[in-house]
Amino acid sequence: MIEKAIRFTGKALNQFVKQKFGLDEDVVVINSIIDQNGTVPRANQNKVVISLIHVEQDNVKQFYNRNQTLDNGNFVRKPVSHRYNLFTLITPNFDDYGEALKFLDASIQFFQINQLIDATINAEIPPELGKLEYEFQKGENYMQMQNLWTALGAKYQPSVIYKIRLVNIASDEIEGFDTAVKSINTNAKP
Repeated sequence: MIEKAIRFTGKALNQFVKQKFGLDEDVVVINSIIDQNGTVPRANQNKVVISLIHVEQDNVKQFYNRNQTLDNGNFVRKPVSHRYNLFTLITPNFDDYGEALKFLDASIQFFQINQLIDATINAEIPPELGKLEYEFQKGENYMQMQNLWTALGAKYQPSVIYKIRLVNIASDEIEGFDTAVKSINTNAKP
């Protein structure tokens, strides 16, 4: 689900930016800022780069239904699903600083307009995602951003962090089967 959530976000942002600026070619990529050998990937050149920088399990525990109804009326028990928040770094990586700022502004506009995306807003959202919520991450001070970029092994570029909320991840493993209750005998004697 992590990959689907980030790919969908990238696709939706790409469509918005292309329409806003009348572009024919894709301008958003999902990639790391720096590759494993310490260089900037060619795919990032003159693109808006979306990078996953952190995954956090959502601590709000809700009742998650572990049983799914089968066609015969019985039930299959599956592990409880968990919800995660994905922290993404949006970095316009352009040769021209003015272009980088223009695309950063457009990216922020996209997330302001689309604080929540579900099938009623965008029919292309994968059904298993249901909905995605985007939240601007404020409170990142200069030193925290400096530490982030140092940890990434890159020099700072204008960027913004958004949290993609409540990505649901569940195992497909089956823990067992339960028979449906067909009737209750209330006349039984102890």
